[in-house]
Amino acid sequence: MAQYLIGEKAGRVTVTSAGLDAIVGAPPDRHATRVMSDMGIDISAHRARQISKGLVSDADLILSMETTHRHEIMRRYPGASGKVFRLGEIGQFDVADPYGKSIAAFHIAFESIRQGVDAWVPRIKAMA
Repeated sequence: MAQYLIGEKAGRVTVTSAGLDAIVGAPPDRHATRVMSDMGIDISAHRARQISKGLVSDADLILSMETTHRHEIMRRYPGASGKVFRLGEIGQFDVADPYGKSIAAFHIAFESIRQGVDAWVPRIKAMA
C-alpha cells in the first residue's frame, strides 16, 4: 500500500517495495486491494518480492514499517545504514502489519501509512 501511495503523491520517483519475509510472487491481500481501490488506487498487479542486496544498494531511501524491520535491514545489509528509516519515523510510530487480519486492520494500517507518506513526501520530492 505504501509503495503505491508514495508513487501517487511523490510524482516522478521510482518506488518499489520488498519484504523481509515476503511470499515471492504473491498478489496483494484482498483487503489491501479493496482498501486501496476505495482510495482510487489499483494495486492488483503488484507481486511480492524479497529485499535483496541489489535493491538495497540501488535505493536512495528505504522506508520500513516497523523499528524491528529497520534494524533487521541494517543487520542484513550494513551498507544501508544512513538510508533506512521507518515510514513513521517523523511521527514516531510503527505501522502495524495487518496481514491475516480483518479489513478494519487494513484501514488502520492505511491511515498510518498515509500519515507517514504525507510526512515523507516533501523530503522525497526534495531528494529527486
